[in-house]
Amino acid sequence: MIVCLERFMPENDAESRPDDDVSSICNTLDLQGGIECGGSTGLADKDFGGMYSFKPLAIIRPTAADDVARVVKAASRSSNLTVAARGNGHSINGQAMAPRGLVLDMRSTEDNHFKLLTIDGVSYVDVSGGALWEDVLRRCVFEFRMAPRSWTDYLGLTVGGTLSNAGVSGQAFRYGPQTSNVTELEVVTGKGDVLICSECENPELFFGVLGGLGQFGVITRARVLLQSAPDMVRWIRVMYTEFDEFTRDAEFLVTQPEEGESFDYVEGFVFVNSDDPVNGWPSVSLDPDHWFEPEPRTAGSVLYCLEVALHYNKSDNLSAVDTVLLEDVDHGLAGRSDPKLPAGPVIEVVSRLLGRLGFNRNLKYQVDVRYVDFLLRVKRAEEHAKANGIWEAPHPWLNMFVSKSDIAEFDRVVFKKILKDGIGGPMLVYPLLRCKWDNRTSIMVPDEEIFYLVALLRFTPPDPEDSSVENLVLQNNEIIQYCNRKGFDFKLYLPHYKSREEWKHHFGNQWTKFVERKACFDPMAILAPGQKIFSRTPQP
Repeated sequence: MIVCLERFMPENDAESRPDDDVSSICNTLDLQGGIECGGSTGLADKDFGGMYSFKPLAIIRPTAADDVARVVKAASRSSNLTVAARGNGHSINGQAMAPRGLVLDMRSTEDNHFKLLTIDGVSYVDVSGGALWEDVLRRCVFEFRMAPRSWTDYLGLTVGGTLSNAGVSGQAFRYGPQTSNVTELEVVTGKGDVLICSECENPELFFGVLGGLGQFGVITRARVLLQSAPDMVRWIRVMYTEFDEFTRDAEFLVTQPEEGESFDYVEGFVFVNSDDPVNGWPSVSLDPDHWFEPEPRTAGSVLYCLEVALHYNKSDNLSAVDTVLLEDVDHGLAGRSDPKLPAGPVIEVVSRLLGRLGFNRNLKYQVDVRYVDFLLRVKRAEEHAKANGIWEAPHPWLNMFVSKSDIAEFDRVVFKKILKDGIGGPMLVYPLLRCKWDNRTSIMVPDEEIFYLVALLRFTPPDPEDSSVENLVLQNNEIIQYCNRKGFDFKLYLPHYKSREEWKHHFGNQWTKFVERKACFDPMAILAPGQKIFSRTPQP
């Protein structure tokens, strides 16, 4: 089915449309949850990006999928109301907002589902779309000694929120993004239908919703693949002065056979060749006692860190040094291993893998930490940022996927020139494998088998001037425009566009299918107006 594209495009001024009587609509909902209208909706008119603010007419805290369905159906009976599902508000460009619409605070549903299942010998957990991944992690590990296979770096995000985008971290080279690790969803569509979907049941909805930017339905439950959870992680960082050596080793690690020896996590980042405490050498060490021996200035404006991790259990046959390390960690200390001491199996595996890499042998750091603590490592950065007042400041982040063929040129111009002084936060860059991504989902990635995630995670000072934030946004646009001019094979991750042509270019030959799915599951374009892909259409 081909539909007219224009009827789904954003309007220039959503606030110019006449208001519906939201109070009378809300009074007829018969919800189990709560409703807040007027001046009490402050939670829903902001997000982590801090650059946009759109006030909704009401914020609704549903208790279950039935509440979500009632809200969507009520909106469909109006002439202009839209509905946005808000997880933990970590979007950057207002994607979870609903200007003069209804915002669903999905966190109110976090405890609806948590059930371990074993189907044909494979373990899964059913969790609420409004649950935080950090809570899923703790409950799975501490109750079942199991854990999901694929994560995001920051776990203060909802299950439904990351599955609506992709969910990427250092495990994705092996298991794919989080969207490749769910087998069933409960979804409330834009028609207000509550549907179960999977690869076999309602597959068009299942694959459309995964990475669908909230356009086809609200995820209220997800069935997530599990594996046995390790006890410990050996966490390692090694340094490079040359980008080609860094990428060669990173690509070598992510393309190792799954059945052979390999690390369980592979990421990387760029840092400034200076003593800048935020952007330079001090940002690299894993422990306060680690000493960074500066590279000579001739090494270039930026350096590169390859970050890897290996899982293991306390029951493994470790050497004496590993036993000491585990005791240290059990007392809340980060263990440090001495390569001169006798090596046990963990050390031997690490040594074999690192021995094949070309990093600077004088710049290697490692600690041993609990598995849960490793996955929650960004939580400490969050606490530090909140203490310094920068967590609430604007975050003009830019996330991209860039093909292997273009990443060296990207480094030469973007990392070494445009961003040579740093960005006030991490600059991530690491390879992913396209074969681990299901091309039936709505996610768009480069065509090449190996492509790189590039994440520019800017942190601005508390109360920055508007002009300074604006300049950072302009710098992001400069990077995107450069990639377009050079004809790079790239895609924005967590995309934000303002025109139909930009969205059509983003989806390429998948645009028609995306529009058809919208017409099928949300024909009035009620859902996720903050994405600015489609505009609300009046009831016929």
